[in-house]
Formats: sequence, structure tokens, C-alpha cells
Amino acid sequence: MSALGRVVRSGMGRRRVQTLVIGLAAMMAVAASVLGGSLLVISSAPFDDAFAKQHGAHLSLQFDSGEVSAAQLSKSADAEGVSVAAGPFRTATVTPKLDNAPPGRWPVTVVGRDGSGQDVDDVTLLDGRWPTRPGEIVLSADSSIFPIMGMTLAFPDLPGAPALKVVGVARSVTQTSDAWVVPSQMTALTAPGSGGYQMLYRFTDAGTAAKVAAGRKAVTADLPPGAAVGERSWLTVKKTAERDVALYVPFLIAFGALGLVMSVLIVGNVVASAVGTGTRRIGILKSIGFTPAQVVRAYVGQALIPAAVGTALGVPAGHLLAIPVLAETQEVYGTSSLAITPWVDLAVIAGVLGLVTATAWASAWRAGRLRTVDALAVGRTASAGHGRRAARLAGRLPLPRPVALGLARPFARPARALAMGAAVLFGAIAVTFTVGMSASLGEVMKAKSHNAADVTVPAPPPAFGPGGPIPEERPEADPAVVTAAIEAGTGTLKHYNAATTRATVSGAAGAVDVIAFTGDASWGGYTMVSGRWIGEPGEAVVPTPFLAATGTRIGDTVTLNGMAEPVTVRIVGEVLDPRHDGMQVFTDASTLAAARPELTERSYHITVEPGIDVTGYVDALNEDLTPLGVAAQVGGSDSDSDMVTTLNALSAILTLMLVAVAALGVLNGVLLDTRERVREIGVHKALGMTPRQTIAMVLTSVVVTGLVAGALGVPLGVALHGRVMPAMGAGAGLRLPDSVIDVYGGAELFPLVLGGLLIAALGALPPAGWAAGTRTATALRTE
Repeated sequence: MSALGRVVRSGMGRRRVQTLVIGLAAMMAVAASVLGGSLLVISSAPFDDAFAKQHGAHLSLQFDSGEVSAAQLSKSADAEGVSVAAGPFRTATVTPKLDNAPPGRWPVTVVGRDGSGQDVDDVTLLDGRWPTRPGEIVLSADSSIFPIMGMTLAFPDLPGAPALKVVGVARSVTQTSDAWVVPSQMTALTAPGSGGYQMLYRFTDAGTAAKVAAGRKAVTADLPPGAAVGERSWLTVKKTAERDVALYVPFLIAFGALGLVMSVLIVGNVVASAVGTGTRRIGILKSIGFTPAQVVRAYVGQALIPAAVGTALGVPAGHLLAIPVLAETQEVYGTSSLAITPWVDLAVIAGVLGLVTATAWASAWRAGRLRTVDALAVGRTASAGHGRRAARLAGRLPLPRPVALGLARPFARPARALAMGAAVLFGAIAVTFTVGMSASLGEVMKAKSHNAADVTVPAPPPAFGPGGPIPEERPEADPAVVTAAIEAGTGTLKHYNAATTRATVSGAAGAVDVIAFTGDASWGGYTMVSGRWIGEPGEAVVPTPFLAATGTRIGDTVTLNGMAEPVTVRIVGEVLDPRHDGMQVFTDASTLAAARPELTERSYHITVEPGIDVTGYVDALNEDLTPLGVAAQVGGSDSDSDMVTTLNALSAILTLMLVAVAALGVLNGVLLDTRERVREIGVHKALGMTPRQTIAMVLTSVVVTGLVAGALGVPLGVALHGRVMPAMGAGAGLRLPDSVIDVYGGAELFPLVLGGLLIAALGALPPAGWAAGTRTATALRTE
């Protein structure tokens, strides 16, 4: 081993705590950065691979067969910018009766195609085969009907009551349909005067929404106005596919940035402290022949080696954390795109090690500039000239002498106190941000579960068999009878009931849930983002993803298909509801009266009068409800989310790492300070200071630093939360209202401010114990 290597090894051995701090800070920064960068880069890889392999359609357009002919649509394939097109295909929205489920619940959009396609939308068969004759159907794996080979879909409401056998399961990467049949089958599935056409287009350039919109304008330029009744852009599908993963990216970037900044601060502080306390050692190295550049490299190496070890551990940790996040997306598209992204790893490694090297070099530059004679003449004991005024002021306070000495100590070493404060500051920011994020996710879950009711009569859970839901032997409780029992209950203040049916919407693949309310549900815990709640029949509120998927906004109208008659509703509000990917429509039950929908999953929500015992109310109500086959329960329905659990766990792990790094940063500073003052501590002990007083003196030396850092870290953490949470919501396809963002109250902020003091105290406790245990004679002999 070279002389320089021995110096580096010896320095790391003497400063084990500092070495651990640098390694842990680098590992945390690298893990969060690799995780965030990898998710950002490979989140779209499964979709992109499947889209390229299946020649996905850049734009899918639905047309009204009464407004445009097949010949006119065929000419649109020659429009400017179209590279290849497929269609027109006949389409119909039909509602089958499943083998083991009641009718009226599973509307699907069926397209008649000769084959799975080649040049545009090459549908991938996951099981079975493509239909070759009437009476056969292929279901999409993304449809609302759970596809099972051999199951029968009957259509008793259509002329001739056709029945189709499922012969295959397939997936269209851009979700162009719920099912496919041979073209000759469409005649039996299309009632006179109904149905439509579908055209699929690939453009020469469709990389942005503006270019897709330009392509749409080109293909519809020569068609009658209003002929296109629905559209689906590949960018919308891609955004939906990336949504779950994109949710993690903003918060990981925040933690990665905090970790990087903390790494820079800690490396700079550790190296500067090593130079400051090792001045005489630097003089010895120079006197035996070390050049200034070699001395600088020795101190840079003492920081770079543990940082490199931390980086080596952080890279695989980041990839391991990314695997469960992306596994579901990879499985959906049947790709193997979840691979290591070398350039992301290299960029993070180069960035972190480059920052460590630059910071360590800047901090160690002073060591190279020191003159040998000056360095040898400097003793180890710190100058007593700093902080005298602060010590005199602290001595006048009505406090015990050890506490006064501790409070004055940060002013004797302001640079070191500032470095410790910076570490505590970022720890306080991380804790504040994590507490706020957990509270915000709790608000999202409250909006999801709609549990504002005092009492709920939930819908009985359906039983499931191999063919899907199995209807129960007993009939559903009569809603009018249940409502009458609730209204007759002593203490009922207000109530409403909610029932669900299924429908399709032009421009959105698959069926959507339509929740129909009987009674005023505005108090039921539905969190409005914009607009207002339903006020009259014909109005609806929808979640943000629905608006994005259908290209609509408040004030627009949408048509719900798949019931006895189409129903057109006007969107008057945007509601926060992440259930079912946000593809829901909330409206009044009277809006659907003419369509005669099959309403299922009916639940009842009740608020009792003030002063009424809720448990007693439920017991009395159940005496009337139990014979009807339903039962009331206290409170609203509970809801949970694997994604929320994962986010909370991930943020807790990263926060604990940041807090540990911050506490170790404080430990490093206090340890250096305590060792510098060991002779002074010996004098205090000789004059009668007890071990308990010694501990109090060392701990109070970080009180001012901890309180100031906590007071600054809390508002910065609140500000970070205010920036990151909306970005996380946008990543999930949601707009978050103020009630989800403004989650901090005075009762929560004060303990968070004290959190900075707690971090500082945790870091100072081990050095305090060491100082208390040092023998007086040993301390007095130390130079």
C-alpha cells in the first residue's frame, strides 16, 4: 500500500463516525435518485414496447352511422399526415346476460373485424383464437366482463336473442374495443337505426397532443360536422398506463434532492472539521515529504471512499424498490421491459461522486495551502476567543451554570453550529413533509370512502364463482321499504341511497360506473375539486380522470349508452374520487328513469339528530332491517389502498434515513466539539461538575441549534409539501382540492418544531455520555 493509501486508511479508521455518516448520506441520496430516475425513465417502457409491437392506433374515432357512410370514412384514410388507417368497422354497444349474473350490468362495445389486424392495432391474443364465424366472440382483457374461455354471452333484448361463445381473450394496447366479432355478426347485434363505425389511424407524426389534434382535424375535414361522436388518443392511454408509477416520481425527486444537498453539506462539514482538527498532523505529513496536492487528495479520499461504498449500496437498493412498483404494469402488457437503465445509474453515480469530490476538494484545499511551520506550531486546543460575549450574557440568565455554558457554546464555534443546524434543518423538512403527505393521503382516502355518514346500510357483498358474480337466492331488499324504515327510525336527520349501474361513454374504452342517488348526497363526504354538486335531473359530477379520458370539461355533455335508452347528462362538477381509475359518473336517480337501468349494489347513508346515541339507533333500526336481508352499521364504509400503504412505507423509510443522517451529522459536530473541549470539561469536573451536569451542558449546547433549525425546517417542509402533493396528484391523474393540501394545523406544527430539537438531542446524546464518563485526571492531561 502506498504512503497516500496508508494516510487515507488511517484517517478513516480514526473517524469511524464521520465515515459512517458520509456513506449513509450517499446511500440515501443515491437510492432515492436511482429509484426516481428509473421510474421516470422506464415507467412508459412496457406501454411503449407493446405499442410498437402491436402497431397501436394513434387515434381511434367513433362515428354516428346516421351521419356518415362507410365510403366517406374510407376516403379519410388518404388525409394528409395519415401513414396508415384501418376501418371502417361496424360498432355497437350491447348489454349481454352472463351465464351466472343478472342482466343489465355489463355493457360492452363490440367491433366487427375480419382479423386481429396487422398494420394498425394488431390485437394480441392472450388465450384461444380469433372468431371465424357468427356465434363467436373475443373479449378484451380490459373489458368490464371477466373473460373466461367457453362462457356464453346472451343478448335476450336483441332481435333473435343471439348468443355468443367466448373463443378468445385479447388485448388492444390502445383499448379500441371491449370485444370483437366477425363483421357478419354485427347485423344481429345492431338494432335498426343504431350502431356506428370505428376508424383507426396512425400518423406520420403523433408525438404530442397538438399533432394528434391536427391529425384528427385532417381526417374529419371532409366529413359532416358532428359525425365523430367519440375519440381516443394513444397519448391518453399512455398517460393512464404511466399514472400509477408517475405518482411516486415527485416525492422521490424531493427526497433525492434532500439527500443530495445533505450529502454535500455533511461531506463539506466532515472534511473541513478533519482539516481543522488535524492541522498539526497536516504539518507532519508535509514535513516528511507530502506535497500540497497529495495532502488534499488524502482528505478527498477519506470522503470519497465511504461515499463510493454508499453509492454501491444505493444503486441496487433503488432498483429493488422499483421492482414492485412496476411489476403490475409489466404484467399487464406482457413485456419484459423492467430492466436496469445503465445511463440513469451512471448519471446518478457520476453526479453524487462528482458532488462529493468537488465538495471535499473545496473543503480540503485549506490543508494544501497551510505552511508546514505554521501547521506544526498549532496546538489542538481551540481558541477561547470566540463566544465570550455570549457566555457572559448566558451567565446572567437565571439558569444553572452547566445549562448557561451549553447555551453559549454554539457562538464559540458558529461555523460548526451552522453545519449542524443545516443537517437538523433538512431532517426537520423531511419529517414535516412526510407528516403532511400522510395526512393528505388520509384525506384522499376519506374522499374515496365517503364516510361522512353516522350510519351506513351497505350493499350485501356479491358471491363469486368461476363465471363471475353469482346472484343470491333471496331477492334484493325493496328500496322503498328500506327507505321507509329509515325515515320511520327515531333520530333520523337526513339520508340518501346510492345505487350503481354500468354504461359506456363514447371516447372511453370499457364500461363506467354510474352512481345514481336518491336524496341529497351533497353531505355524504364527496370532495369537490371544482364546479358544484348535482342540483337537478340531467346533471352529473365526474372525477378528474373521467374528464381527461373523454376530453371533456365542466359544462360539456356526455351520453351514457348501454341502457334501454341513451341518457345525455351535463357535467356540472369535478369530484375527487380515485376509485375504479376515476371512471365514474355521479347523477340523480331521476336522470336515469327513462332508461330503466338495472340498479345494483344499493347502499343507504344516514345522519342522526344531535344527541342521539348512534349505537342505540343502529340496534333499533336493525330490528326493522334484518327481516329485509340488510343490516345497518355504525359509520361509513372503510377504504384502503395498497398504493397509499406503499407510499407511506417508502416515505417513512426515506425519512428515517434522513433523520438518521441528520442525527449523525449532529453527533459528528458535537463529538468534535467535545473532544476539543476535553481539558475544559476536566477543569469543570475538578471544580465539582457532576456527570449529570456534564450531560446537561453538552445537550443544551445543541438546544439553540435544534430549535432554530426546527423553526426554519417546518415552514420549508410545509412549502415542499405544497409543491410536491399537487404534482403527485397530477401524476395520478387527479386534481387535489385545498382540503387535501392544507392539512397542517397549529396543533401539528408545534410538535414538528420540537422535532428539530429532538433530532439534535439524539445526535448529541452519545458524545454527552462519553464526556460524562471521562475521568477528570485523564481530561486534565489532554492537550
